[in-house]
Amino acid sequence: MHYVCPACESENKLDLTFPVEEYVCKTCSHLIDVAGNKQIKHLKVPTENVVLDVGQKGKIDGVEYTVVAITVKKYGNSIFWREYSLKDSKGGDAFLSESDGHWVFLTSMHPDDFKGKNSKLPTYLGRTYRWYENTQCSIDSAAGFFDEHLDFSIATYKEYVNGTRMISQEKTSKKSQYFYGVHISKYDVKRAFKIVHMPYYTGVGIVQPYYFDMRQAVNIFCIAALMICLCQLYVYTSRTNETVFAETINFTDVKDKELVSKSFTLAGGSAPLKVNAFSGVDNSWANIQLSLVNEKTNEIIYTSKDIEQYHGYEDGESWSEGSQSEDFNLCGVSSGQYHFLISAEKDGALPAFSNLQSPDSKVIISRDKSGTVEINDLLKGQTTSFTDGKTLEKDTSEVARLAKTSFGTQKLDSLINAEALKLTTDPISSNTYVQLKATWLPVSFWNFGFILFIMIVLFVAMWIGRHFFNVNKWKNSSNTPYPTS
Repeated sequence: MHYVCPACESENKLDLTFPVEEYVCKTCSHLIDVAGNKQIKHLKVPTENVVLDVGQKGKIDGVEYTVVAITVKKYGNSIFWREYSLKDSKGGDAFLSESDGHWVFLTSMHPDDFKGKNSKLPTYLGRTYRWYENTQCSIDSAAGFFDEHLDFSIATYKEYVNGTRMISQEKTSKKSQYFYGVHISKYDVKRAFKIVHMPYYTGVGIVQPYYFDMRQAVNIFCIAALMICLCQLYVYTSRTNETVFAETINFTDVKDKELVSKSFTLAGGSAPLKVNAFSGVDNSWANIQLSLVNEKTNEIIYTSKDIEQYHGYEDGESWSEGSQSEDFNLCGVSSGQYHFLISAEKDGALPAFSNLQSPDSKVIISRDKSGTVEINDLLKGQTTSFTDGKTLEKDTSEVARLAKTSFGTQKLDSLINAEALKLTTDPISSNTYVQLKATWLPVSFWNFGFILFIMIVLFVAMWIGRHFFNVNKWKNSSNTPYPTS
């Protein structure tokens, strides 16, 4: 349609499919009566927070609408909201109402479908609505094309709310209309009309939904809890709790090297592997370095543990701290074939001794704290030194053969270690080994219970949050269902 403004003679064009009774000239902002082609009054131009233009098109719920008019309503002296009149291709009416950044999509409804409209709890299509508030307003500014004459008198809006739905009654001196409205996300409006900038929203809108869908949250939490229970049940039923590794490790066997343990199998779901380490520390310490190796993936879990035990007297009182036994867990170990890499060290040196004489009185063996072994050939009066007992045991020299023959054993290192414990009086040196035991633990319910507890706490927090959200939504209503202070 094409209209020439009688006030400024500018053209006003828009592709319309409905009869126009009034329009606002886009150039001079005069309200023009189409039938008489005369100006009625000059209007303010809607500008503040107006994000749609007359003639702009957009799709809502699959229906293409054209913005045909924009009206800014005013309540009191400082409260404004914007109404965008929409028309579809068949001339059907719809409206977008925006206040403080909150959007409502409205369509006309028949008054007879609104049952009990004079009560505080009327119904519409089987839903009960609560009377929110009565609001008096007037037109502050306008633009576009109108299929009826604008009424600048005071109008009364009576609003009823049910969650994200509302019924709005607009009553003027001339007529009364009812509109059915639903919340529409600002992102849906932005996407539908390709808007670059949207007005910021403040407070809680009259039909704004809570930030979380409580019914959906219940479904998600219940499904998650069920899945966790099933996983926990699988882990529990597929697990056997047993000692999978137990061995005594001599410190001399792991001096400056790692010991590779025998392989063992863990079957079932993931669970902690508990390791107990014991060493006869006495006012001393020992340290265990343990690596759990997955033989299929070569993945390594490394840990280190100190074993300390000290005691004494001070100011006439005895004291003690530490323990000769320590427990620690390797968490979340999955099923598979494993072995340990073990190394260890301790406080102090090896047990030192001297003058260990052979039964035939031909050889005397001594060892100092560094582990150096001396062989004294009594017949020749010669002394030969070896780095340690294992070196002596592997040596094939004449003096080494003499020592093995005199003591009647090829395992001189084991003999030296055993006799050293008998001859030494040093408690630190007498601690020669560490005992390790690994147990495939029962399935822990701690993580399972903790996750369920967190889910319950989150749901309770969401439930409480929804209460305060609704209190805030209804704070401007004189008919709020919530207690007011």
